Amino acid sequence: MNANNKHELIHQTFVASQAGSIHFGQVIAALMSVDVESYFVDYRTRQVTYYFPSDETLQLSYDADGEVFAQDFDQAAVKAAIVGAQKGEVMYPEFKKLTQKAGCIGYFVWIKGRHVSYLGRNGETHVEHFPN
Repeated sequence: MNANNKHELIHQTFVASQAGSIHFGQVIAALMSVDVESYFVDYRTRQVTYYFPSDETLQLSYDADGEVFAQDFDQAAVKAAIVGAQKGEVMYPEFKKLTQKAGCIGYFVWIKGRHVSYLGRNGETHVEHFPN
């Protein structure tokens, strides 16, 4: 698959995720199919950066949607949002709001490492491993 086709598939996946029409597992499957090894979601800049093994990157932006970031990182609230998403009860638009209200400013998804690192504004982290 050429770079333009890869970027188009990533863009389609990004749009579907932002709309809440696909689950996290579907996002990961699509990104794996075009060899994305990780991506970073920066809630404060509203940008998502995708990383390839070649060190190529692709950056996409999304519109502000009334983000409210808590000052304190509430790991239990972040975990609750994750569990809701894993059960299919929480789709991405709601997940973003829940994690932002829990003080999360962004996260790294390590596809090949099979985990996500959620970040607080003071350097706090919560690591969530992919379910088997």
